[in-house]
Amino acid sequence: MKKEHLVFRVFLLVLDLVIMAYGVALSIQAGLGTSPISSLPYTVSQFSPLTVGTATIAMHGCFILFQILLLRRKYRVIQLLQLPVALLFGYLTDLTLQSIQNLVPTTYIEQWIFCLLGIILVGIGVSCEVNANVIPLAGEGFSLAICEVFSFPFPPVKIGFDCTLVLLSCVLGLVFQRQITGVREGTVAAAIFVGLVSKQATKWIIGPLTKQFCS
Repeated sequence: MKKEHLVFRVFLLVLDLVIMAYGVALSIQAGLGTSPISSLPYTVSQFSPLTVGTATIAMHGCFILFQILLLRRKYRVIQLLQLPVALLFGYLTDLTLQSIQNLVPTTYIEQWIFCLLGIILVGIGVSCEVNANVIPLAGEGFSLAICEVFSFPFPPVKIGFDCTLVLLSCVLGLVFQRQITGVREGTVAAAIFVGLVSKQATKWIIGPLTKQFCS
């Protein structure tokens, strides 16, 4: 890979983290439930001293450990770069939450505006991550490890992975707070539309940029 191509792909990865962090922050501010991948850290942050970002880092650390346990000798050391990526993403999540903490929707319509903006940003971020093709976030890395070990196709594994996170979030919320936090209608909307937004962003924006700078 040419040096300038690698620089552009790393730039895409960093851009992905920034965009996704703002998407997560907006979905949290919306109060309609976060995206599936963020539901568990958000719930944990509600009954523990951990911030959403710190809980995100801890969750990604677990995903990295699970990958090592699954893949064993097949695990590539370069995948440990998922750890600094997770640290940066967690830091950015807390930073973006602080930056928009005064933006609080006051009506249900405003909540949905925040939620949809969050979905759009997360979808664009996913597109950046896929097209960067450098180091996947630990969640995607864990899903890919399951696919490799058990020869499962990625789409159903990803769906099952997201559903598991949402289920864990609901269980922990009920156990520690006696209510479900972080999982609402916005979570369902994110599960449906993030992939669609990512597909369109790849087709019309991120994909063409990648071809232009990496061809």
